[in-house]
Amino acid sequence: MLDIKFVRENVKVVKSSEKKRGKDPSVVDEILKKDTEWRNNLKSLETLKHQRNTVSEEINKAKKNKNEKEAQKKIKEMKDVVNQIKELEDDVGNLLINRNDLLKTVGNILHKSVPKGKDSSENVELRKFGKKPKFDFKIKDHIELAEELDLIDLKTAAMNSGARFYYLKNEGMLLSQAIQKFAIDRLFKKGYTLIQTPYMLNRAALEGGVNISEFEDTIYKIEGEDLYLIATSEHPLVALRKDQIIEEKELPITICGVSACFRKELGTHGRDDKGIFRVHQFNKVEQIIYCKPEDSYKFFEELQKNSEELFKELEIPFRVVQICTGDLGNKQALQYDIEAWFPGQNEKKGSYREVTSCSNCLDYQAVTLNTKILRKDGTKEYVHLLNNTALTDTRPIAAIIENFQTKQGTVKIPKALWPYMNGITEIKKK
Repeated sequence: MLDIKFVRENVKVVKSSEKKRGKDPSVVDEILKKDTEWRNNLKSLETLKHQRNTVSEEINKAKKNKNEKEAQKKIKEMKDVVNQIKELEDDVGNLLINRNDLLKTVGNILHKSVPKGKDSSENVELRKFGKKPKFDFKIKDHIELAEELDLIDLKTAAMNSGARFYYLKNEGMLLSQAIQKFAIDRLFKKGYTLIQTPYMLNRAALEGGVNISEFEDTIYKIEGEDLYLIATSEHPLVALRKDQIIEEKELPITICGVSACFRKELGTHGRDDKGIFRVHQFNKVEQIIYCKPEDSYKFFEELQKNSEELFKELEIPFRVVQICTGDLGNKQALQYDIEAWFPGQNEKKGSYREVTSCSNCLDYQAVTLNTKILRKDGTKEYVHLLNNTALTDTRPIAAIIENFQTKQGTVKIPKALWPYMNGITEIKKK
């Protein structure tokens, strides 16, 4: 969420950003009203506590001087003060919760370049890479090819686990491992710290990375426990320095996160979302950067460049789109997506579909997580946090199958993955 101090000092900026997002900016006035009540009550509470401490000293002094009458008089007076303190503590706590709940509904301050738009249909294409393959034969989508080549088993997974689950088999499983190792190797060479994360987080840690109310249709809750399955390793990685102060000399902190991801993925039913395209479980290599506020947009470009380089090496055609206001989440100030070309989608006419999302969240997550920088001059401020997918496994596998299919019904492996495929350069029928 936004830092309340920033909101107090930049009311017009916050309201303008909310208006551009298509939201009612009057919520900012409600937040400030709650904030004023909280601060006034907190001041009254501190005054009463000071009074209690002063009178306690007077009582001790009276008892020491054996003035029991005076001591009892002050004890009686203190009972009312103690009751007032208890009431005010409850009020202060409730006001703080209410203020912060409202504050969480306000989005991050938009970067000036974010285009205005109602939904994903109005995202803006920035650039394209690669040539779409031309086929002189009737193509197949990844579901048909993967089943024919014995790479996936969807029917058994549906019986054993339900829809949107899968068994990866043979070269399909090798491709999953190859894609992950390929991405890990590239980031490791760039100096990123490798971290495999926990697959579950408690609510306090998870709320730092995401507004749970926004993701209740996405995140799995473990029944009877304060634990959630992670939807991305971004969440445990931004919580890595929760309630910590980072010395300026430590920054930037660049991380390559590796994890399985779990998502409910409700509400999509067409063939283009079936197979291994939109699933409940997949693997992902993630990029995370902790940095100084003045460097965050520089590192945003670095994260985006890293992902584009990976898809270029894989020779998968793609485009980069900038996410508009109507499609942007609360935590993002700026977001670019890579959309890979899938020839088998859109009734075999092909379609660009999202495979990575690069986000600059500024200090929005750090405020909730209470992660700060200690500057060389002794001042403290919130760190900036950025994230971007390097590669998932399932969607790139689907893109490879569809883009590199041959007339003979085989699938060629991109050269960048040959070192990871046990000598296999082409997937053939068994």
